[in-house]
This record gives sequence, structure tokens and C-alpha cells, in this order.
Amino acid sequence: MSKPKQIVPIWDNYAKEDLKRIYKFNKKYFSLEFAKKIRDEIYQRVGDIVFLEQWQKDDILGEPYRRVVIRHYKIVYRVVNKEKIYILMVFDTRRDPIEYKLKK
Repeated sequence: MSKPKQIVPIWDNYAKEDLKRIYKFNKKYFSLEFAKKIRDEIYQRVGDIVFLEQWQKDDILGEPYRRVVIRHYKIVYRVVNKEKIYILMVFDTRRDPIEYKLKK
């Protein structure tokens, strides 16, 4: 059996900023080790995507947006083509859902 083709994640600048904010928050209020652990878990979960419809449709944004949940963070992505996805945001689900919107 052949190995599934690797999906290439492309991180939107907003998603990169989200990840930086999460990292800084965890470093400030918890520890450097914890901040690194959360960051690495988020990257790992994105890297674990092996087929486009692996995760659920996003319940707020709907199609074509999908979500991956790790701990209390929601990673929202959109399928570009059969080989690429855009990571659009990393959202702390403890925040007010009114803040949860796609930045343009």
C-alpha cells in the first residue's frame, strides 16, 4: 500500500500572528517550556493532515473551511487544491466567539 501524498500547509500571516500571540501568552503566564510545547503540538497537528477532508467542517464559517482542534485551540484551514491547504487562523476557544471571524 502506498503512503498518502503529503499535504502542504501554507500559513497565512494572520495565522502566524495568532500563533505568536499564543506563544507569548503561554510564555508570560506559564513557562517557556509550556509555550514551546503548545506551539509544537499545533504544528504537529497541522502536519498530521494527510487528506483534505480529514477534519470537520467549521461550525461557524461552514464550507469550504475546516477545523482541527488541539487542547482548547481551533486551527481553521481552507483547501486550496489536492495538495495544499491554507492555515487561516488559530483561535483560542475560550475567547468570546464574536471575535471568531475570518480576517481579510
